[in-house]
Amino acid sequence: MISSLNAANSQFLVQLNAIQDRMAKAQKQLSTGSRINDASDAPDQVSELLLARASLASTQQSGHNLARIKTEVDSAETALESASNIIQQAQVLGTQGANTSTSADTRQTLANQVGSILEQLVGISRTTVEGRYIFSGDNDQTPPYTLDLTQSNPISNYQGSATVTRQVQHPNGSTFMVAETAQQIFDAPSVSDNVFSSLVALRSALLNNDSTGISSALNTLGTSSTYFERQLAFYGNTQNKVADATDYGSSLELNLKTQISNIQDADSTEAILELTQAQTAQKAALQSKASMPLTSLFDFLK
Repeated sequence: MISSLNAANSQFLVQLNAIQDRMAKAQKQLSTGSRINDASDAPDQVSELLLARASLASTQQSGHNLARIKTEVDSAETALESASNIIQQAQVLGTQGANTSTSADTRQTLANQVGSILEQLVGISRTTVEGRYIFSGDNDQTPPYTLDLTQSNPISNYQGSATVTRQVQHPNGSTFMVAETAQQIFDAPSVSDNVFSSLVALRSALLNNDSTGISSALNTLGTSSTYFERQLAFYGNTQNKVADATDYGSSLELNLKTQISNIQDADSTEAILELTQAQTAQKAALQSKASMPLTSLFDFLK
């Protein structure tokens, strides 16, 4: 098709369209608050912007995960603090029972109290968070232990998994462990480190009015208590790691938001100025065109 526009009119329309594009871009920046609404707005910065947004999403997800882990680790640390106090109570009972002047009836009473302590510790080993047994390792839908004080060995075999692979990602990309199993904490392979077996031995010796056995079990309980405190320290250290990672993530998130803002946020003052200048240019162009003599059929038909 042959255009009815002469070169001057064609050039005028090209320039007018360019002005209207400037106006539309400025208006969009003002309405969205962003100076990059399409890839064509800043093609040299799109990759940087997308990378920063992806990093921000990853950092925010890491923060969400850390918050959930904090709940779990805090619950574990609180539970084990209670267990530590209970073990100390057992040591006091054992010391009373080891006294040569303690009667058989009193030792029977002390044995019952040690049995109560075993019940409490098994209960602590079954601590749950969000429906998970947090000391059962990867088999966290199964309680780690059951207790039957009518049996010579009242504590069941460990029912959780021997391994625990639960980790959390640090916002810097590294990972760290966040849990131990009840078997590691209460039921170590070494007899001298095994809190459960030490307490079972102490209870048995008290029931049997066995002075030598009481003293021996009390010594072993002292060693296993020291081992237990090291496991408690693991959770204290993990709390510190979670806190440090959370602080790091908060700082990183702020930096990424600032970076994204610097790249994409519109300068409202600049956008208003651009819109005003474009409107002025459009008005001037239309006035200039209107003052030109009519020289073509196109002009007469307008």
